[in-house]
Amino acid sequence: MTTAPLSHTSLPQSLHPTLPGHYYTDPEIFRREQEHVFETHWICAVRSADLAKPGAFRTAQVGRESVLVVRGRDGALRAFLNICRHRGARLCMEPRGEVRRALQCPYHAWTYGLDGRLSAAPGLTGMPDVDRSGYGLIPVALREWLGYAWVCTADEPPSFEETVVGAAVERLGDAASIERYRTEDLALGERVTYDVRANWKLIVENFMECYHCATIHPELTDVLPEFTDGFAAQYYVGHGARFAEEAEGFTVDGSAGFGTLPGVGPEQDRRYYAITVRPTVFVNLVPDHVILHRMYPMAEDRTVVECDWLYAPEVLESGADVSKSVELFHRVNSQDFEACERTQPAMSSRAYRAGGVLVPTEHHIGAFHTWLTERLGD
Repeated sequence: MTTAPLSHTSLPQSLHPTLPGHYYTDPEIFRREQEHVFETHWICAVRSADLAKPGAFRTAQVGRESVLVVRGRDGALRAFLNICRHRGARLCMEPRGEVRRALQCPYHAWTYGLDGRLSAAPGLTGMPDVDRSGYGLIPVALREWLGYAWVCTADEPPSFEETVVGAAVERLGDAASIERYRTEDLALGERVTYDVRANWKLIVENFMECYHCATIHPELTDVLPEFTDGFAAQYYVGHGARFAEEAEGFTVDGSAGFGTLPGVGPEQDRRYYAITVRPTVFVNLVPDHVILHRMYPMAEDRTVVECDWLYAPEVLESGADVSKSVELFHRVNSQDFEACERTQPAMSSRAYRAGGVLVPTEHHIGAFHTWLTERLGD
């Protein structure tokens, strides 16, 4: 006997539908996501401290655009489209680097100051009618928050306070609850880049739920035992998952971590909070460090994820061993991404043509699906 794919017209009340499978495999849908999601929303591009000196730059893929973030001689961060105004050559091919005084196109040597202004070009003095200010690099909106530079390539970016800061308010109840961690003052203890062969939405959905936690995250549920019930931290506004009584810290073996960050109050101590900032950022808060994920969707079936572990500067300066702290969420990441890669091939199966289902502890993922389809006009 064969079983037909599920129909969503008569689901039991306990189940909600997911997106159909082609939303995870169709190149045309991915192109529309690039245009209507990644290129119109705030994207976390680079950690500000990574660009410590004037002339330091980093590039980031934002939808179909390459965005160049550079530290100016005045100390300010600025963002531009990584495109020469002459013939469209890409200015910086490397993902990161440092220039002394200017950015020069390697094709025809058009040269731009760190403020984006056209400063020189072969034969430019013989073209007195060319307004240098009018042929500078195309600026991209940039805001700094949590110690990161967020960029938006839209001509009219949405409100940063409503969309980015608002995600923290929606999850925690107020902006102060995340600002107490003073992420902008923390230091980078570890960074791991993962190349995940899965659609970016599978990674978002996985992060938002904990129905899978008891199955694939034994180290995490040892520290956060309430996750075995399937309810993720993001299911409840303001709720932080409490550490196990026997866990001394948020480490792979439950051993002690480090001193509580100065701004973290007693109500947030020994608790874990997770925040999704749509479309591509996850923030994880624990008393002694912060873990931040940035996703860069590269294709309908490939996503690069950069994960930072951030600690109080004095912890790193003391030479403290953070490996057990890093290892816990590195294992969680590896377990999650393996699960997403296991799921990706099935998205093109006849069995998932109409999609799957969400059980009650996953129902909040439906809000993410609604958010996405509204932006795609579906």
